[in-house]
Amino acid sequence: MLNDDRFFPADAKTREIARHLFKSIRKLPLISPHGHTEPRWFAENLPFPDPAQLLIVPDHYVTRMLVSQGLELTGLGVPRRDGGPVETDGRKIWRLFAENYYLFRGTPSRVWLDTTFQDLFGLTEPLTALTADAYYDRIAECLAKPEFFPRGMFEQFNLEVIATTDAATDDLKWHKMILKSGWKGRVVPTYRPDAVVDPDKADFVADLGKLADLTGCDTGKWAGYLDAHRKRREFFISMGATATDHGHPSALTADLPAGEAAALFDKVRAGKADAADHELFRAQMLTEMARMSVDDGLTMQIHPGSRRNHSPAMFALHGPDKGFDIPGPTDYVSALKPLLDKFGMEKDLRIILFTLDETVYGRELAPLAGVYPALRLGPPWWFFDSPEGMMRFREIATETAGFYNTVGFNDDTRALPSIGARHDVARRIDCAFLARLVAEHRLREDEAYEVASDLAYNLPKLAYRL
Repeated sequence: MLNDDRFFPADAKTREIARHLFKSIRKLPLISPHGHTEPRWFAENLPFPDPAQLLIVPDHYVTRMLVSQGLELTGLGVPRRDGGPVETDGRKIWRLFAENYYLFRGTPSRVWLDTTFQDLFGLTEPLTALTADAYYDRIAECLAKPEFFPRGMFEQFNLEVIATTDAATDDLKWHKMILKSGWKGRVVPTYRPDAVVDPDKADFVADLGKLADLTGCDTGKWAGYLDAHRKRREFFISMGATATDHGHPSALTADLPAGEAAALFDKVRAGKADAADHELFRAQMLTEMARMSVDDGLTMQIHPGSRRNHSPAMFALHGPDKGFDIPGPTDYVSALKPLLDKFGMEKDLRIILFTLDETVYGRELAPLAGVYPALRLGPPWWFFDSPEGMMRFREIATETAGFYNTVGFNDDTRALPSIGARHDVARRIDCAFLARLVAEHRLREDEAYEVASDLAYNLPKLAYRL
């Protein structure tokens, strides 16, 4: 179904170089340091319910395209917040998906899905309305086998490690269960404190109470609140965490005097703060998190710029993470300066910057990462984690930041079966870019092999201390 030269250059000589580069890294283990798969899957290791629940219902890359053409999330089996009725017949959902599969032509989702269908499930005919039932039956047959249970897929993909994303107040019970099970797969948590850092969150004050209960710290006071974060980070580290994750509306940072920061916290906690105060508090907390990373060694990830839950009606009906998070313009140079003034020259600190605003690659992100020792560039994310987006990233960022101020690829997915496919695409694009540099005599071929291996395997391990 798929040509094995996909994404390689059309020029025969350059394509041949790309083939050989890809062959050298194709079977390297996968490092998945940033994603949203459920630790419960690996803890319980139960079979997935059906093909629709595995590949369609949880994947907003898939559902958002279908919604854009007038389909309803309820008809695709996506749960409602009020527990109201949605379609539960997996085969019916799958048929609807297959009838509309043509909508994905030219998109990265089509690439990931076709690669998953072919390489994971052994399907060789294109998915259409006519082949929908055959697809469903084949995938359902596979899902009943242990090698397609969550741990089986982990091993099939040759995953060396996968990181989940976990709230600061999570008890990590599923991670504990994994560790106690004796299974050798490495699944590590990531500290995501947004719910207890962002005053715009509906349950912010209630979650501060949970944080206090978990740590024994007085989160009603600034010093106790910071101590609570330190204790939770320490707990996450004890469970294998190597990174934090911060999904703020902007990249704004601040470095307030201790008294001003404490007063701001009191104002925010009392519900007397306005929108500007909320933004300043989030900004201060990014700097506080960097300070803690200097102390405890956790790699810090910042991915700002998402205008989340753009449709209030859809958020009210189905909740967050349903495809309605939309990119907005993002400033990094001015926004990050307070944090960088404080910690940018820390050689042992790792801050990985992501963006949804491609216009800043060459103007802001590459120059920043190209000079500050603490900074690294994360790979293209969300709407840009596509073949074209990956290639644009390499073309724009490499000339200023080089390869070694980037961190390889991460798949950022909730859809477990797509992990192998996403890494396959990223490795192919990197090899295509490197092959062009070799063909144009801008990079020696022996160097290209080293870089290919570093991008695929070594750099993510180094950046995330894995």
